[in-house]
Amino acid sequence: MPVLILSYILNYLDRNNVGFAGLTMNQAIGLTAAQLGFGAGVFFAGYCLLEIPSNLVLYRVGARVWLSRIMISWGLVSAATAFAVGPNSFYAMRLLLGAAEAGFFPGVAFYLSTWFPAHYRTRMIAWFMVAIPVSSVIGGPISGWLLNMDGFGGLQGWQWMFIIEGLPAVVIGLSLLWVLADRPEDVDWLTDDERRIVHERLAAEHRPREVRHLSVALRDARVIILALIQFGFLVGSYGIGVFLPLILQEGKLSNVEVGFVSSGCYLIAVIGMIVWARYVERGSSKVINLGAACVLSACGFLGAIVFEANFWVSVLWMAVALTGVNGARAIFWTIPPRFLTGMAAAGGLAFINSIGTAGGFVGPNVFGWLRDYTGSYSSGMLAMSGFLVLSAVLAWSLRRYAPGE
Repeated sequence: MPVLILSYILNYLDRNNVGFAGLTMNQAIGLTAAQLGFGAGVFFAGYCLLEIPSNLVLYRVGARVWLSRIMISWGLVSAATAFAVGPNSFYAMRLLLGAAEAGFFPGVAFYLSTWFPAHYRTRMIAWFMVAIPVSSVIGGPISGWLLNMDGFGGLQGWQWMFIIEGLPAVVIGLSLLWVLADRPEDVDWLTDDERRIVHERLAAEHRPREVRHLSVALRDARVIILALIQFGFLVGSYGIGVFLPLILQEGKLSNVEVGFVSSGCYLIAVIGMIVWARYVERGSSKVINLGAACVLSACGFLGAIVFEANFWVSVLWMAVALTGVNGARAIFWTIPPRFLTGMAAAGGLAFINSIGTAGGFVGPNVFGWLRDYTGSYSSGMLAMSGFLVLSAVLAWSLRRYAPGE
C-alpha cells in the first residue's frame, strides 16, 4: 500500500501541475485561460481511448509489469512537457501523457480487489485515494517553490517543475517490478495459513447480481449510472483542481503563497475524506453518502460564489467543495467491485473510469471558456455546482439497482 499510495501521489501531481505551471507558463508560451483549460482537458482524450485496452492487458500480463510500464512512460512524458513551445506542442504532450497514464487507476482498483475482502476494501481504497488531495497538499508548496527557479541551467521555473516532478515516477515505476506481487499466493511474507485465509475470504464474498463477463458488464445499468456519476463529480474536481492556483492568484498572493494556501485547502479535504470513509465503512449506505458528498461539494462552490467579496471566506468554501468531491471519490470506488468480478471487473472498472474521467476534459474546458467569456471565475464554479447536483441525483437513483449499498 505505501508504494501504491506514493505512486498515485505522483500520478496526480504530474496530471494536475499544469495549474501551477499556468501561473508563468501561460505568458511564456502564449496560452489563454481557455487554451490552458483545453490542454489540461485533452489529456483525457488519450486517457479515455486507451483505458479499457490497457486494463485488459493488465489482466493478461499481471499488475506488477503493467503498472510499472505505465509509470515509466508517464514520468518521461511529464518531464518532456518542459519543452513545449506553444499551444500545439503543449496539447500534444498532454495528449501523450493521458495515453501513457491510461489504465493506472482502474488497474490498481482491480489489483486491490484481488487482495482485500469487501470488509477492508473501503478503508484500503480510501487510503489509496487519499493520495489525490495529498498530492496537492505536498505539490502546492513544491510547485510554487520550483516556479522560482527561473534562469537556473538556462530553463524557466515552470520547465524545472515539469522535469523535477516527472522523473520520480520513472524511478518508482522501475521499483514496482521488485516491490509488487500479482497475487497473495506469490509473496513470502504470508504464511501458508494466511494465504489460505485470504483466498477463502475473497472466494466467500457475497456479490449481489454478480457480473463475470465483460459484454454483460458494459450493458449493466449499474455500470452506466456509475460512469455518469463519476463524470459529474470529476467535472467539478478537475475544473477547480486546474484553476485553483489562478483563482488564488486573484488574492494578490505570491507563487509560493498560492502553493501553501492551495495545500491548506487540500489538507482539509484529506481529513474530511478519511473521516467520511471510516464512517461509511461502519455500515452506512454507500450510495446515500456518495450523493451527500456530491451535494456538499456543490454547496461549497455556491458558498465560494456568494462570499467572493471576502477572499478568505471564499477560499474556505472552496475547501468545503474539495472535501465533498474527494469524499465522493473514496466512497465511489468501493461500489463497483461488489458486483463485478474477473474479466468483467478489469474491463468494467476501466469502462466506468474511461467514461467518468471524460469529466476531466469537460471541467477545465468549461471553466476556462467561462472565465474568458465572463471575465470571472464565479460562472465556472456555478457550472461545477450544477454537474455535482446531477451526480447526487444519479447516486440516489442507484439505490433502485443496488439496494444493498
